Amino acid sequence: MSKPQQSISIAGENSLIIYFGDKPSAAIASEIAQAAQRLRETIGQVLIDLVPSYGSLLIIYNPLQTDHHAVRAAIRRALSSLTSEDDQLAGRLVSLPVYYSAESGPDLQALAESAGLTTEQVIAIHQQAEYRVYAIGFAPGFAYLGEVDPRIAAPRLATPRTKVPRGAVAIADRQTAVYPAPSPGGWNLIGLCPEPMFDPEASPSMPVQVGDRVRFTAIDRAQFLALGGEL
Repeated sequence: MSKPQQSISIAGENSLIIYFGDKPSAAIASEIAQAAQRLRETIGQVLIDLVPSYGSLLIIYNPLQTDHHAVRAAIRRALSSLTSEDDQLAGRLVSLPVYYSAESGPDLQALAESAGLTTEQVIAIHQQAEYRVYAIGFAPGFAYLGEVDPRIAAPRLATPRTKVPRGAVAIADRQTAVYPAPSPGGWNLIGLCPEPMFDPEASPSMPVQVGDRVRFTAIDRAQFLALGGEL
């Protein structure tokens, strides 16, 4: 795995940030996940938090236990140990069930018509891909997944909704995501997922992490309700 774009910068009095590249990709997501795991294993006792993003990893450490010189050295060791394993071997594969329908996905029909496809084709295409978790934000558990097949990529809505339901499966440009909680949102809604995407009482609190891979699997209305979904 080549690492020509990696650089380390000071991000604060007790934080450093690693930049892996300018453009999100499965390879970069894999590098970030590997680097985070190496740092947890080697200097986990002095870490306050690790914050992965599309092309970077923020490392926040306890300044009473270490300093940026020692952390920078640990980062360099972690980066030098990244493997060239196939991206498909990096990260867990997580399957998420989705109830695709006009009832659960109010934008499904419009997206299909805009793409010149049937709703069944949109559903099939959305399930065919294996998506990489590129980043988690803007809310806890909101995983940005890429990349969506260009045939069903769709721009954000001109007027965002004031409330998107928990579990809404959505598409915006070449990304897809599951809303972890009710919130405003401008993505195209194509279905609902009954799987909780964030539970502060659970361990781990989220079913996916940066670097993981996600596949969606269609379920029907009865299965959705049986799994705890709400309409």
